[in-house]
Amino acid sequence: MTFVLAILANAVALWVAAAVVPGIEFGGEGGDLALSVVLVSLVFGVLNSVVKPLLKIISIPLIVLTLGLFLVVVNALMLSLTSWLAGVLGLDFTVQSFWWDAVLGALIVSAVGVVTGMILPSKDKR
Repeated sequence: MTFVLAILANAVALWVAAAVVPGIEFGGEGGDLALSVVLVSLVFGVLNSVVKPLLKIISIPLIVLTLGLFLVVVNALMLSLTSWLAGVLGLDFTVQSFWWDAVLGALIVSAVGVVTGMILPSKDKR
């Protein structure tokens, strides 16, 4: 159940980022759009649980040097990697540029993730 909630939280965060940032786009309409958002959020969740911890370990010196601000770049890399992998998998999700769209999208995804984290029940509350 927690996995499904995490995927739905990612779906909401990615959808909000696509709605706010002009360079982040989902393709499709109606049911196709909803399925695309859920599938892309699944890809995003898998990448965040497999690749992101490795990137954090590799970039510890930069994270410490920038007092944690480099984590925004790591999150933007995850969003760009999700866009690339979605294209490989045939999903219609694009992030146009790294420095504007991916970084701004990563900030929005993080902010929406904090809000959904406060709304959804955590493991401790069950």
